[in-house]
Amino acid sequence: MSFPKEVKRIRQRSFLTQQDFADKIGVAFSTVNRWESGRAKPNLKAMKSINAFCLENNLPYETLEEEWLNFDVKRGNKE
Repeated sequence: MSFPKEVKRIRQRSFLTQQDFADKIGVAFSTVNRWESGRAKPNLKAMKSINAFCLENNLPYETLEEEWLNFDVKRGNKE
């Protein structure tokens, strides 16, 4: 599974909208939207917030972290 899909899976398992998830981890709605569309990658601070969210909600974090480490952000139309 890819990083964007993992973020979306964690959010949906928590029954949260992108806005609600963004509020919980302290980022903007547009930031979560860019993560889920593969146009951006969270920085270390955001990943720590996601990890804390996962721990608080008994959600798996390890797969997300592994996908984050291996994820390359889409750059325009280049592939």
